[in-house]
Amino acid sequence: MSETKAAPFQSAWKDPGLTPRQIKLTLIGVMFAMFLASLDQTIVATAIPKIMADLDGFDRFTWISTAYIVASTSVVLITGAVSDVYGRKWLFVGAILIFLIGSALAASSSSMNGLIIYRAVQGIGGGMIMALSFVTIADLFPPRERAKYMGIISAMFGVSSVLGPTLGGFITDQLSWHWIFLVNIPMGIPVIVLFIRLFPNGRKDGPKRKIDVVGAVLIVLAIVPGLLGLSWGGNQYEWSDLIVMGSLVFSAVMMAVFVIYEMKIPEPLLPLAVFKNRIVGIALLVSLLTGFAMFGAIFFVPLLFQGVLGASPTASGSFLTPMMLGIVFGAAISGQVLARTGGHYRRQGLVGVSIMAIGMFLLSRVTSDTTHAYALTSAVIMGFGLGTSFPLFTIAIQNGVPQQYLGVATSSAQFFRSIGGSIGLALFGSYMVRQFQNGMQDNLPEQAFAVVPPQLLEQITSNPNALLNAQGSEGLRSAFAASGESGIALGEQVFEAIRESLAGAIGDVFFLAFIFVLIAVVATTFIREVPLRQRGGPQEGRSESVPNVPPSE
Repeated sequence: MSETKAAPFQSAWKDPGLTPRQIKLTLIGVMFAMFLASLDQTIVATAIPKIMADLDGFDRFTWISTAYIVASTSVVLITGAVSDVYGRKWLFVGAILIFLIGSALAASSSSMNGLIIYRAVQGIGGGMIMALSFVTIADLFPPRERAKYMGIISAMFGVSSVLGPTLGGFITDQLSWHWIFLVNIPMGIPVIVLFIRLFPNGRKDGPKRKIDVVGAVLIVLAIVPGLLGLSWGGNQYEWSDLIVMGSLVFSAVMMAVFVIYEMKIPEPLLPLAVFKNRIVGIALLVSLLTGFAMFGAIFFVPLLFQGVLGASPTASGSFLTPMMLGIVFGAAISGQVLARTGGHYRRQGLVGVSIMAIGMFLLSRVTSDTTHAYALTSAVIMGFGLGTSFPLFTIAIQNGVPQQYLGVATSSAQFFRSIGGSIGLALFGSYMVRQFQNGMQDNLPEQAFAVVPPQLLEQITSNPNALLNAQGSEGLRSAFAASGESGIALGEQVFEAIRESLAGAIGDVFFLAFIFVLIAVVATTFIREVPLRQRGGPQEGRSESVPNVPPSE
């Protein structure tokens, strides 16, 4: 690695320059910070039963994860914009400190409500870390070299997803659930020290823009209620419930107010003209669509293995690992190929998203007779295609905007992917429930409608819990066994109907995801492929112009 690799940073910031050793250690620090933030989204999953037992909060346990996701998503865009004005170093250090403070508070929680609040604090720090990690890579390396490092950073998502559930279970069993939060502190403090000593302490060239405080408030008011409404709808409340509809309407109104306000002020938080750039606009659309599919796949693949194929939770986690490794290798390989072949992100994007679409289509064909090998192979194909898309569209966005707007444009890719995932989970979840209920009406034996008590029949046709919960399964079998041999035979037919209905519902969800990925394939064909720049600033005449945005120096 040569000394010139500090040049992109110098092109936008006043800095004495970085040695190759400083660049390497800074990169390692960014990777560890990214790992911490992404790990905390998965490590808590296997500890939730213990947490519920200790804190008695079954009715709110989903908010242990939801609070983190909502908080982290709400700060992504603001962090990118603020870092463009004041630099990355101390904002990054502050983000890690907030994350560690939230971790310590979460570990000390004595109530479910307290834990939810502290997880939101963690989420603020984690969201800032995520946003700044990708932007820092853009500061350290020019677009032509940036791709391979962006692939490595993207792969940290997959690594944390592979290690998180297993590590969380081990720590919870050997120590306690409190330690899944406390372990962040000894891991995070060395990263802070590393950043304080080595992270580039750049100061932006030229006059500083003012921070748009009103815009920051408006974007939070637009994002948080919308994510809350999407999380509540179809879960805690019906979609038609006043609290869900009110949250979504309020979010839409605030978003409209935000856009109008940002268009009228001279120094907006988010320069909307940046998003009129064709490359940026299409890349963000693809990020949104692949976010739909990504979160849906990660959520519904374990359900397929447990509910339809009869795997235990532990076994389904091991089946999920190859898919996550596919994401890891896809991201790493894609970044290397992009860097070594001249940066053909449209061509690679078409290949990667098409592979993802093939995997989704294969998963959409699952039935109650599907083998483990078929489901596993399909999931790995989907994961590999998804992984290849991670660095590509972020690089395309960074390559198409001036350096002074690098932060806000980069964080937008992460933001759109998270929003897509939130919408996708809400949409796919309610769609699966409806398809399952319709399937049960078709697959349930006629005799069951006459024999099974109405209350039990309603429970069977609305919830596949008998396939997922050993206690529920045993209770249902006992209810049928009480009627003798004919009852046992009818019970087996009912179980098979539940399995077929669940398989059909999951297949329908994956087919819907396949449609979204197909749209992403079509959208990718319209991205204009601009050669990757050798330096940090935009090349005159080669990158698309950004309307109403001054070019970087």
